[in-house]
Order: sequence, then structure tokens, then C-alpha cells
Amino acid sequence: MSTVSLSPADLARYSRHLSLREVGVQGQEKLKAAKVLLVGAGGLGSPAALYLAASGVGTIGVIDNDRVDLSNLQRQVLYDTHSVGRPKAEAAKERLLALNPEIELISHPVELRAANVREIFSNYDLVLDGTDRFTTRYISNDACVILRKPLVSAAIHRFEGQAMTYVPGQGPCYRCLFPEPPADGLVPNCAEAGVLGVLPGVMGTIQATEAIKLIVGVGEPLVGRFLTYDALAMRFGEFRFSRRSDCAVCGDHPTIREPADLVELCSADVMAQVRRLAPAELRAMLDKVAIIDVRAPAEFAVAHLPGAVNIPVNEMQQRLAEVPRDRPAVFICRSGARSMTASAIATRAGLANVAHLEGGLLGWAKELDASFVVAPVG
Repeated sequence: MSTVSLSPADLARYSRHLSLREVGVQGQEKLKAAKVLLVGAGGLGSPAALYLAASGVGTIGVIDNDRVDLSNLQRQVLYDTHSVGRPKAEAAKERLLALNPEIELISHPVELRAANVREIFSNYDLVLDGTDRFTTRYISNDACVILRKPLVSAAIHRFEGQAMTYVPGQGPCYRCLFPEPPADGLVPNCAEAGVLGVLPGVMGTIQATEAIKLIVGVGEPLVGRFLTYDALAMRFGEFRFSRRSDCAVCGDHPTIREPADLVELCSADVMAQVRRLAPAELRAMLDKVAIIDVRAPAEFAVAHLPGAVNIPVNEMQQRLAEVPRDRPAVFICRSGARSMTASAIATRAGLANVAHLEGGLLGWAKELDASFVVAPVG
């Protein structure tokens, strides 16, 4: 990372940084020369991007192929009401340049895959991952290890957040802590489980802080330290972990030598075999099918469809024998994500006549029975 000179405008804009002995002119020049990539411009990427741009990071790349939805605005502070419907990468670039026109913004309106990760990542000094898809999270980690790029990773769920930093040659990577991703749908995303709007603000700001420390070369980064945050208790926690010698990507004998797309449980070929039922279609055939409710027991106890059997999705693989074979099996959950995963598990195991309820019980309540109580994710 080469250094660049500060302009008179820079000296005025970053004067509060320059007053910090730990940053000063030299540190600000490092920030100006730095190239940082944000994987995801959602809840975590929004505050991280805003603070990195405000801090004077010279080049910021943003990867996101999604569009702004009205429901995003509760937490994704990079956007406003006028952004709804626009590509996030485009709206993010416009907003960040309005904040700091002296920096360079590069939009990558694509889905991060093994086919493009090396080409994109190679142009940056440091990567921040704030996605909620495990496939993207593991590709980012593996690519950073292979390309020897620092990575700051964070995640959020309901009222809790977590963060860690990987620096090549200095500590463990994400796979050292979580060797394999969970199956699709086993961990609800923000749409499924909900998230406190200010939570990603806390964790995204932590990511930006880590990035600035790494660029400037000050402080102690979260290397080998897994930071947790409980917003309800207003409590931070931390536990230390070490590099695993048997880690598949950073271990002594790595088996992952090139970034690869994870095999997704809910692949197109599998899901093509799963029938998708609208609420009205399911109601018409309730007495002819087996209803398998894959929500958590606490959710099931609040309310469930008549005759439904509760097999939580995280137990499905072990309890497949309980799924009736003498009639079609219809998997249902709160919104349709977990039931899709359960359907894929059953289909891969060889079960025929598998279906799932599109839109889940939320759709059932909205279209057929407004009195039906759909419990929060348990």
C-alpha cells in the first residue's frame, strides 16, 4: 500500500484525525492510499461504508446485486425513501460520493461467486464482509486466506452481533472457528428472524474501526478474538480462539487451494422436484396430505395447522423416518425459508411427493385466516 500526499482540502476535512498522535498526517496518507472492499451494502455495510468514506479511505468498492426495498430502511442507513427500487451498489456510490467527493467509489453490482472473487478481491488491500449468506461468507474468507488479504467479518441476528478479524500470518481465519457452514435455512436471516434496527450500526461501525486500525497500523485488532454483543443486556463479550492446524484453508495441509462455491442444499435441480403450494391450494387438500411443521417447538406450541406434526428443520435429517410415505408430505414454517430447506433434505433423501407452503404460515394468516397467530422465530 503506497502513500499519497494530502491536499489542502484534505488537511481541513481530516483535521480531527490529524490531531491524533496515533493517526496524524502519515496515518491519513495511508487511509487515502488504501483500497477497501465492502462485500454487501446492507445493514452492516451501510454504517461501515459511511464511516470509511468519511474517514478518507481513498478507494471503496461495494459488491451488492440487490435493490433497495422499503423494509431495508429500518436499518440500512445508506439509503432513503427515494432509493427504494434502485440497485444498492448504484445508490451507495451516489450517497458516499455526496459525503466525500474526494474519494473513489467502485460499484460491483454482481453476486460474489468463485468465478469472480479472485478478480475482484485482487484489486483491494482489505475486505469487509457483512453479508447474511453463508455461501458468500465462506467464499470471502477462503479468498482472503488464499490471496493473503486481511478480512473483517461481522454478523447480526435479532438483538445480537459478532465480529472477528483475520490477518494473514497473524492468526486464525473464519473456518478455524466455523469449519463448515450450516445448511441453508437452519439459521434464519433478518427477514425471517427480524433484527433490531440499530444493531448493524454498532457492528458495522466496529468493522470500520477495525479496518482503519489495520490501515493506519495502530491498536490491537480482533485477531484470534471473537467479539460478541448483546444489545438487550448492553454487554460485550469476547473469547479467544487459535488457528487450527487442520483448517481446510489456512491449516498446515490445506485442502482448499482455490475459492469454490459451496454446494447449496436448495439447488435448482432439487427444488424443481418440490411442489410449491399456495395457501388456498393447501387448504383444499388438508385431509389428503401429511403436514410437517418444521418450526421450533416453542413456535409450534403457539398455533399450528390441524393434524400437523412438528419436526424442527435442524432435526429433519435424523428424523426423516417420521415423515409419512403413504401420502404427499407438505413442509411448512413461518415464512417459507425453513420449509424449503426441509423439502430439499427430504427430496435428497429420496422422498417423492414433497411440497412446501409458499409464504409459510404468514401467507396462510394473510390470505385465509387473519386470526391465526404466527409466533416469532424461537
